Amino acid sequence: MIFETKVMGHRGAAKLAPENTLASISAAANAGTQWVEIDVTIAADGLVIFHDTTLDRCSNDSGPVQTKSIAELKKLDVGSWFSPNFNNETIPTLAEALNHIQSLGLSLNLEIKCAQKDVENIVPEVIKQLSHHWKDTSKLCISSFNKDVLIAVRDIDNDLRLSQIYKDIPDDWSETLSNIQAFSLNCDYQLLQKETAIAIKKAGYLLFCYTANEPELVQEHWQWGMDAVITDDPITFFNSGIK
Repeated sequence: MIFETKVMGHRGAAKLAPENTLASISAAANAGTQWVEIDVTIAADGLVIFHDTTLDRCSNDSGPVQTKSIAELKKLDVGSWFSPNFNNETIPTLAEALNHIQSLGLSLNLEIKCAQKDVENIVPEVIKQLSHHWKDTSKLCISSFNKDVLIAVRDIDNDLRLSQIYKDIPDDWSETLSNIQAFSLNCDYQLLQKETAIAIKKAGYLLFCYTANEPELVQEHWQWGMDAVITDDPITFFNSGIK
């Protein structure tokens, strides 16, 4: 299976603009990135694009994201922590992000982030919004660290591309990927071993590695069969000749 790009923007392009914002997605597109990865999570009354469970790191507020309404979250500044150039950047809803990504002609790796207790709540709503807002499923994959999320997605939709994320790849990766009819395995480039990479590729899965921000860090990974790098800084990879 040939993947159409070797470089995927992480949280949009998290080194170029505040992560998981429309500005970050635009920065990835302006850099020439074809695919972006973003994180969807639960607010009190809907779905938003945000990585952490709390607001502390990437906003001018604190506390759990899940306790805030979308109206409350929309009042927050999630850009000035990164740079004054992004003052008053706001948290996108999932629908806003989907529409923005498609308007830029990009493909999407949508990572679902949730607590175990919320799996049954978030998955149907994500699928519902994708059915309403996303047009071309060949330009989409759904990823998660939580295999129960991906099982729930597969129970609803037989055709969506699914990507199981690991930090350190467990021994039962093959069984897990087979059970969900996976599209790819996504893993920490620092923990990937050559033998495992070769086995993943031999089994017929795509292999994506996160989050390398310097091309030399994954130079040998291409030789092992890595299909794409998920990076905060796509420009660095493009400048090194990797497209």
